[in-house]
Amino acid sequence: MSITFPESFVWGAATAAHQIEGNNVNSDWWAREVDPASTLAEPSGDAADSYHRYADDIRLLAESGLTAYRFSIEWARIEPAEGRFSRAEVDHYRRMIDCCLEHGVTPLVTLHHFTSPRWFAEDGGWTDPRSVERFARYVEHVLPLLDRASHVFTINEPNILAMMITAAKGTEQLQAGTMHAPDPVATEHLIAAHRRAVELVRTVGVPVGWPVAPQQFFADPGAEEVLREYAYPRETVFLEASRGDDFVAVQAYTRTRITVDGPLPAPEDSEKTLTGWEYYPAAIAEAARLGHEITGLPVLVSENGIATADDARRIDYTRDALRALHAEMEAGLPLLGYLHWSLLDNYEWGSFAPTFGLVAWDPETFERTPKPSLGWLGGVARGTVSLDD
Repeated sequence: MSITFPESFVWGAATAAHQIEGNNVNSDWWAREVDPASTLAEPSGDAADSYHRYADDIRLLAESGLTAYRFSIEWARIEPAEGRFSRAEVDHYRRMIDCCLEHGVTPLVTLHHFTSPRWFAEDGGWTDPRSVERFARYVEHVLPLLDRASHVFTINEPNILAMMITAAKGTEQLQAGTMHAPDPVATEHLIAAHRRAVELVRTVGVPVGWPVAPQQFFADPGAEEVLREYAYPRETVFLEASRGDDFVAVQAYTRTRITVDGPLPAPEDSEKTLTGWEYYPAAIAEAARLGHEITGLPVLVSENGIATADDARRIDYTRDALRALHAEMEAGLPLLGYLHWSLLDNYEWGSFAPTFGLVAWDPETFERTPKPSLGWLGGVARGTVSLDD
């Protein structure tokens, strides 16, 4: 039997504002990047200049055959100083939504994707008890933008975000298997902020949830309890917090082995991506199954992809990921759609070197160059490219 997906299946690609827009000068990450003591490889700078070139990016997505675009609204642009909101920036994101709809592309909107306003971070960030109401105030301000989105994501990868707070100067990879345990106070506030945001977004009648990043922990014999204890604060508690949402979103790229002594890095003899993660396409299907088992909700793949300079290998990885997802659907998993990470090569939280994009761009001219993988995935979405091959 050939591999086919339902007509209602969502096919698209994802980005995040700070990683592609450029010059997000009021964010906490910008402050970290330009700090003379920064240990990051390079700053984001102009990034892909998508703040000005989003229409080109949306057009390329639409022409490929993909029909959905997940992007984030940048809180630091909307509220650059506490209580000071920018009408011009709200209009900017309204124009992005307009552009999507003009190209027949469904917008999916993320309200917070790792970055916060500098004033918020300097005043305690997610460890401050005022963070919940501060986030809710921002969400209330952007509610008029959301009624034309098909789905809204509140806070991207809250489990990774909570671990970033305890990470040393941002030098650790954004992977739960290699990071410190989440800050427990931030975890509490992130969950409370999510629930408050869900209440608000539901007032405009749009399905809402949040994207969690399971790391596909797997245990050595005898290490099952170690796995449960290790995974609970790093992902399980955030998936449990999704119960009662309209859907659960998952994002996965690799897996992490757990021994009786804890997690291990990727095996030396395994194929690794540009981020140093083990090449493991089945991760996303396993994450989708886990998300559904814990929440009972339909699942939306909000990110999945590979950091590689070999675009043929990107196609291989994505093909096998989609095959694994289809097998889970055949086994009864309610899967809503698949959003590839990322539409563009982007700033991967310290460096432009890990290339995840379906589209490359010139750092001098910003000229876009679609990779073969963009046309391939668009063909899968259109049904003109078979996953059986």
